[in-house]
Amino acid sequence: MRDTVIDTISTEIAEGEERIRLEVADGLAVLTLCRPDKLNGWSWESTRQLGLLADRIRFDASVRAVLLRAEGRAFCAGIDVSAPGGAVTGGSPAERTRNYYEGIRWVHERFAVLARLPQPVVAAVQGYCLGFGFELALMADVRVAAEDAVFALPEAGLGVAVDAGGDLRIAREAGAGWAKYLALTGRRIDAATAQRLHLVQLVVPGGELEAASRSVAREIAANAPLAVQGIKRAIDGYADAALPAALDRVAMTAALTLTSEDCREGYSAKAARRPPRFSGG
Repeated sequence: MRDTVIDTISTEIAEGEERIRLEVADGLAVLTLCRPDKLNGWSWESTRQLGLLADRIRFDASVRAVLLRAEGRAFCAGIDVSAPGGAVTGGSPAERTRNYYEGIRWVHERFAVLARLPQPVVAAVQGYCLGFGFELALMADVRVAAEDAVFALPEAGLGVAVDAGGDLRIAREAGAGWAKYLALTGRRIDAATAQRLHLVQLVVPGGELEAASRSVAREIAANAPLAVQGIKRAIDGYADAALPAALDRVAMTAALTLTSEDCREGYSAKAARRPPRFSGG
């Protein structure tokens, strides 16, 4: 699988290949999605870099809070289908499914490094926040959105599952009905609706997003670290009690759908700008 995905063993980020940039100053770690020309599209390499940088933050005692932000007009528009190594291969359909299953489990582990950081994470979201981008934002502890932010989980329309558990986190925050409504239809919602559903805690004009999100992160960072981290762990322990088992089911569903004919049809239809013709196989 590694030959067709990425070198997951490497702990280096090659110059010019940054998907995410890390800056630490005055008790705040800032993670910036830095591929604005690609609308910060997500890839296996993005996931690898996220895990590496989150590990660095975890053991930096100077960091009291984390700001997750993005350059350009979109937070993250979803999967970058043009990224190298996007497809997983195998000698048989069963092997390919197994390889996808392990790949998605690896993604969950990298995302968990961010979600389980001892330091609280504040996400600043503007523009498109779709698919993997929406799921990434939902990993944060607090979300601040610009008025132009647009959220959606479009995966079912492409013939694939919601890979990283975003639908589960929506169920946690907004209830199972809203999670099903958004994930099963793929409908887009604006920032005001996201706030009404408790998926976003604060909505501000676009020009105020940077200052507002930094202000929230600095407010958290100014409080007592042991108290802040203990509060985060306690709330997460309660809210995420059933998450590990559910994420394993997500990984298997994602593997099955990513190797299906419906997935092939979904992406072909999107490229051709035509309605997909799903067969259920």
